[in-house]
Amino acid sequence: MGAPVLVINSGSSSIKYQLVDGETMEASTSGLIERIGQSDSVLTHKHAGERAVREGRLADYGEGLEAMVAAFEEAGTPLADAGLIAVAHRVVHGGERFVQPVVVDDEVERAIDELSALAPLHNPANLEGIRTARKLFPKLPQVAVFDTAFHATVPERAHLYAVPSEWREEHGVRRYGFHGTSHAYVSRKAAEMLGKSPKAVNVIVAHLGNGASVTAVERGRSIDTSMGLTPLEGLVMGTRSGDIDPAIVFHMHRRTGASFADLDADLNQRSGMLALSGHQDNRVIERAAAAGDRAAQVALEIYCYRIRKYIGSYIAALGGADAIAFTAGIGENSAEVRAQALSSLVALGVDLDEAANAAGGPVISTPQSPITVMVIPTNEEGEIASQTAALLRS
Repeated sequence: MGAPVLVINSGSSSIKYQLVDGETMEASTSGLIERIGQSDSVLTHKHAGERAVREGRLADYGEGLEAMVAAFEEAGTPLADAGLIAVAHRVVHGGERFVQPVVVDDEVERAIDELSALAPLHNPANLEGIRTARKLFPKLPQVAVFDTAFHATVPERAHLYAVPSEWREEHGVRRYGFHGTSHAYVSRKAAEMLGKSPKAVNVIVAHLGNGASVTAVERGRSIDTSMGLTPLEGLVMGTRSGDIDPAIVFHMHRRTGASFADLDADLNQRSGMLALSGHQDNRVIERAAAAGDRAAQVALEIYCYRIRKYIGSYIAALGGADAIAFTAGIGENSAEVRAQALSSLVALGVDLDEAANAAGGPVISTPQSPITVMVIPTNEEGEIASQTAALLRS
């Protein structure tokens, strides 16, 4: 590896990790630690096509990362011998302060902690991973790469909300956007597939996973994106509502007496496809819809309609698009979602090749289509490692 980077993504009770070359963006080893703090913790480690599983309680992030180090020693290159140039961390929210990757020090830690007010479900876990890794790898640079950073170029017309000025100025209320590393990587790959520079094309990226967002990328720069202050806005997702009338929250508070914390949990954890169909796994929903389950059929229709609305509006915002790229778990694997999401967009320049779509691409539009439609596997860890290597070179 020319520039080995250990990429860590710390969740509320999990840690994903990959050993990635920051120059080629290729991963040699990956793993997932689940159920941290519970009696049935499990670590799954993958290297050279082999899979090793370790079961047993991992009390905290420290024990989790120590188990990760041990897994590398047992399968693959021990991290002490890997020539690591850095440990890179995915951080969900960088606010207006962090618009580029940054080497972590105590001041950066404090700032990420303060930004937890904007991402209470994500930043605290991301920060815990950083703090633990700084202790475990004290001689290595720790680099934070922010989901929101790619969207720092979104202009005021798209990122300002029409709310009282003190909300914006004192409390940071604005559109930030998320999935930035995925949108950056996929939009750049789309330009490569067109044989052009990213600065010469307009691309719409649909990142469709359990969390989902659409971004309009104009000549390599994000100019609008569907997620907002938090990842709740925008598309219907696995358990998130996406766009709703904000007065619904106050209506339900008055009608039921539910606390705002409970309503927050309802919209983030008990809404979306789960609320519409009883399932959050798109594969299950598609099978149920095909079997005649009316709730699943309606849920799928709503899901795809919302994607179609955003794609159509972003074609208008860009003044025309060169490409539409589908990515992430659902975007890469569901021909049904892609077909439904693109239906009736012929007038806007989308001519879907049904056979190519069923085969999964990579190009799923006809040669005559004014807008090229693609399926591009995302590589968020590779993008994080690449940005980290570039930061350290500079």
